[in-house]
Amino acid sequence: NPVFTAPADLQFAELLLKVPLRIHCGLYEDETAELCHWHIPQAHFLESWSDALAYDGTVGIVQPLIAPLYSGKTAHEMLAALTDRPKQNSYDILREYWFRNRSVSGPPTGIVSTDFDQWWTKALRDGVIESTAESEKNFSLKNFSATETFISTRQPPNPNAIEIVFRPDSAIYDGRFANNGWLQELPKPLTKLTWDNAAIVSPETARRLSISVEPDARGGEHGANVACVIEISNSGHSVRVPIWILPGQPDDVITVHLGYGRTRAGKIGTTSNQQPVGFDAYQLRTSNTPWFAFGEIRKTEETYRLACTQAHFRMEGRDFIHSASVDEYRSRPDFAKRQADLPDRQISLYPGWSYPHYSWGMSIDTTTCTGCNACVVACQAENNIPIVGKEEVMHAREMHWLRIDRYFEGDERNPQTLFQPIPCQHCEKAHCELVCPVEATTHSDEGVNEMTYNRCVGTRYCSNNCPYKVRRFNFFDYASFDQPLLELQRNPNVTVRSRGVMEKCTYCIQRISAAKIEAETEDRRVNDGEITPACQQACPVEAIVFGDLNDPNSRVARLKSEPTDYGLLAELNTRPRTSYLARIRNPNPSLET
Repeated sequence: NPVFTAPADLQFAELLLKVPLRIHCGLYEDETAELCHWHIPQAHFLESWSDALAYDGTVGIVQPLIAPLYSGKTAHEMLAALTDRPKQNSYDILREYWFRNRSVSGPPTGIVSTDFDQWWTKALRDGVIESTAESEKNFSLKNFSATETFISTRQPPNPNAIEIVFRPDSAIYDGRFANNGWLQELPKPLTKLTWDNAAIVSPETARRLSISVEPDARGGEHGANVACVIEISNSGHSVRVPIWILPGQPDDVITVHLGYGRTRAGKIGTTSNQQPVGFDAYQLRTSNTPWFAFGEIRKTEETYRLACTQAHFRMEGRDFIHSASVDEYRSRPDFAKRQADLPDRQISLYPGWSYPHYSWGMSIDTTTCTGCNACVVACQAENNIPIVGKEEVMHAREMHWLRIDRYFEGDERNPQTLFQPIPCQHCEKAHCELVCPVEATTHSDEGVNEMTYNRCVGTRYCSNNCPYKVRRFNFFDYASFDQPLLELQRNPNVTVRSRGVMEKCTYCIQRISAAKIEAETEDRRVNDGEITPACQQACPVEAIVFGDLNDPNSRVARLKSEPTDYGLLAELNTRPRTSYLARIRNPNPSLET
């Protein structure tokens, strides 16, 4: 989409309009397609036949999962339309190409059809074509003298200049995913902003420029913040953008994320006066400063409302995330244990539970969690969780069943950043269960805090009583049952909820039930690791582990016996079945300044 992403000084849109015939093949009718005479809908890669190279040169065969939903065309088919065989499909093109070029892994000539059919079937089954990897090449680094450096040392043009750093957005990347509501509403790992980008500045820079971000007092909107708007200028180009103050951001440096402010991205991602969806940082980029630039900023009298899911980043002494250095851990391995974790302190008036068959539990390692949000999106996809839009997020009505809390520890100039995933804790002594007047929230004989949707009448007593605030209430009808295409996107194993019911994490009860049914048909118990909730499946660092606590050899049971295991807000005596492993730091002292 070069009309949107090309550097501002190239004036790509003006140059494109001078081309006499403009044809655009793409997944979306975007800003570039708008300026073309023809737009050809491109087939998604999951709808396409093609081939690709791995990093070592191995050829892989790209095979479709479904037929094109909207009669999209691949790049191969588009090029074939310009030849003497315009109706040739991508499968025939791919097969014919490898019939002629099979010499890379077979005899160069004399191939009969039956030989190729066997070879082609094997390539499709394996997914790769054997013996196509390139040979390794060895390189040596140049010997640099003391006066040479790898890094360019550009100096600011004047003392008032401020450094501008351009970065792809963590959710919508360079703007290509701007029309994806899941990603728009996904809180950014550090700022926790949704539906917008902002100019990130350090607390010291904000104080020096007298710019601020204040909670919006209108209507009691807990997720709304009013930010000052600044004008950033670079090489004759300028854009107005709200600011966001973030500990750990270098002084006199502004970080702006790309991909927002699109003018033709679809119903969700298109920005307008009535629906602003961020600002276009590409207007500040030039061809000679694509990632770093020196510019000037000016404070304006404007303000802008930002939607943030966690404006408060202090733990206020509650010690939600227990943290220690390696040396502290070695001197006291059980540093995470508190008086509230001791058995003699866990006296309760609540009735006890017995679990004769299975006892499900979860362990989350805060040392390895990077706050990437993969678990949040996986949970949303698995459990048919709707998006609510910016206005409802500013009312603190986001629907995510799993959130990642972010905290800062230490000096605001160079703090430690701590992440903590918070699903339903499935408490043994659950405050939510006793207050529900219709028993919509109950405790199963396997330790799962369950929700019966068709029994819930929306009193929200359970949410008010939950100290972890992990329950979500459907204020409006987000399901859109009248859109057939959404039926393909939804998980058929999970109920699609309508308005007026309370929702929350269920440990992916549908996956638990499926594994139990299969085990019962084979007359055995569920094996450890056989059940993987969506959050655990998506976690790239394997910070989340789920399993049966009744099995002492299960991975989750072994983790819960670790000395660093602790329960969140254990002093409330809720006895959560989701516990955490304390964060262990191992910094390099030579790098600490």
